[in-house]
Amino acid sequence: MFKKPLADLKTSAPLRSSDRRKLKQRVVETYSLSPEVGDLLVPEGLLTQNDPLWFTLGKGSDELIPTVYTLWKYPELLPFLSTPSAVVPKLIGGADLMIPGVVQHSPFLHPNQLVSITQYHSYPKLGPPLAVGRMAVSNDVLNRSDRGDDVKGKAVHVLHTWKDHLWDMGNGRKMDVPAPREVVEREQAEGATENDAKQQPVGGIQEQIEDGTGAEDILGGTQPEASGSGTQTQPATDAARPVMTTLTPEDVSHCLRSALLQALQTTLKSLPPPSFPIPASTFWSTYILPSRPAYALGTNGLSDSNQIDIKHSTHKTVKTFLKAMAKEGLLKLKESKGDVLVTAVYPAHPAVGSHRPHRTVQSVGAQREKAEERERKEKEAEEKKKGEIQVIELWKPHGSTVAWFVAAGKDTSSLYTMPDIREIFNTYVSSKKLINVQEQQYINVGEDPALASAVSAKNEDIPEFMKREETLKRIRDHMQPWHETRVVGSDAVRKKGHVRPIFVTPYLLQAEELAEELRKLCASATSVTPLPGKSSDLEVMVQGKQIKAVTDLLISKGVPKKWIEVADLSDAKKK
Repeated sequence: MFKKPLADLKTSAPLRSSDRRKLKQRVVETYSLSPEVGDLLVPEGLLTQNDPLWFTLGKGSDELIPTVYTLWKYPELLPFLSTPSAVVPKLIGGADLMIPGVVQHSPFLHPNQLVSITQYHSYPKLGPPLAVGRMAVSNDVLNRSDRGDDVKGKAVHVLHTWKDHLWDMGNGRKMDVPAPREVVEREQAEGATENDAKQQPVGGIQEQIEDGTGAEDILGGTQPEASGSGTQTQPATDAARPVMTTLTPEDVSHCLRSALLQALQTTLKSLPPPSFPIPASTFWSTYILPSRPAYALGTNGLSDSNQIDIKHSTHKTVKTFLKAMAKEGLLKLKESKGDVLVTAVYPAHPAVGSHRPHRTVQSVGAQREKAEERERKEKEAEEKKKGEIQVIELWKPHGSTVAWFVAAGKDTSSLYTMPDIREIFNTYVSSKKLINVQEQQYINVGEDPALASAVSAKNEDIPEFMKREETLKRIRDHMQPWHETRVVGSDAVRKKGHVRPIFVTPYLLQAEELAEELRKLCASATSVTPLPGKSSDLEVMVQGKQIKAVTDLLISKGVPKKWIEVADLSDAKKK
């Protein structure tokens, strides 16, 4: 990923016409595009625009990878995965997309496949691409997560994102993020033709539905329609938008039957015999409706679950539908005083065994709720952090470590975080070839005088080798400790020395200004006295066991919990 500015860049210049034609041909052939779309993605004066549209990774690679600029021009170029808005900043910060963060996705994804990542929006909207990456897992793994399995790990290795250094090479700062695209009814789709109904998204619709993954996974896959006059195709936000169609009564009846088969494979299969009989209305609302496919492929194309309603089917009523299913042998009915009761179901029916699972209305709804809840919690956590005192531990080269920092080519007057020190150390031992060949967790300390001096303790012989983590710890311990505190809205304050934890016992609290507040909060007597031997420091004594009250008060005032040290000395004082 482009975490740092690109080095050794040559001055931009327009491509020659012949080179542009070759590049356009490569793009058209690689991504199976029309010549008109090729002109859109490889325009005249390609480099004079200052917007990077394509890139490759690695020496000798000729793979063309689209940038976010390109995907904003033509979002359907790559299969997609969507993720909640709270995850997007993490991707921009350099993180890969994890499987639990995937809400929607295209079908038939396979490892190493190029994909785009979009911000999740509720149906019927589909967000613009904000990142490009390679799949780390197959579609089967994502489908297990869709069905509620607890699947961990990476979904996408991110290569490039909106706002990274590759993006910053262009005019992105002046551009607004495109609005989410809408999935519209086919009758309302501008410029739609009869051929559009046959055109399939990335991976294909029919195979997608039969494979059991939700059609929600394939939104945004249609290709733009080339105009008859040969003029440039409109961007995907217009005629090429994903579209939905109307189901026929036969389609709805088929979907309802699939819903029953899905329920027989899952929830109804484990239902104990005492649960029967079940009133028809209860059976319908509890088992059939939640098991409807989230999206369905009908005679005219793709449709959403809102159309899968008994009134739109050939049966017209729940009673008629259940009788048809009973005639097929999937369940058993009994009529009592005009009411229909389901007295048994038959999960062992051959039709149930041959049914291929689909993403249901219930599973999609649950996944959306889970994503929204996760997003809500992450936003709450971010808001909470805004009022928290941020503390950063820092270290400065000192004593025996100064020579080592000089040898590493680093400024000895700067302050470094632990990740900074680790990066300097790893680079140093690699460049000096100090990693032990036989045991790579060991560093050959004795081979480098500067490093040996930095890690050696007083009255200790210079070690020949030392474990990597121990070496790093000694370097840090021999440096001068500093810390930085920061509160939102105020300048950071840096001070020499370690951060001193706030020490809390049932009797002591180092915070003079809290005495009155604690008296009211704890309804206990408080007193303020100088610490023995330290006239400048004060202690607040609170009567009674008030650990929780004091700790909660400190946290509410922005003190991070890790800097509050608690010890119960009441038992020790009694002895």
